[in-house]
Amino acid sequence: MTVQRYIFVIAGFFVMISLALGVEGSPLFVSKWALAFTAFVGANLFQSGFTNFCPMSLILKKLGVPEVKAGCAS
Repeated sequence: MTVQRYIFVIAGFFVMISLALGVEGSPLFVSKWALAFTAFVGANLFQSGFTNFCPMSLILKKLGVPEVKAGCAS
């Protein structure tokens, strides 16, 4: 998997977890403030679309995740 795919997976996971912790009907409900993390993830994805800067991509690159898969197109 590439950095971009990991970002999609991690962002989706964080959104699902924060929704489970922040929605009152959920059996995992903790506080409505958990929904603030959903807003944070969304805002980070929004700004990275314009600025091409994502802190998670820096972390993943330092961990050795390949940026682009080698193949026919490269």
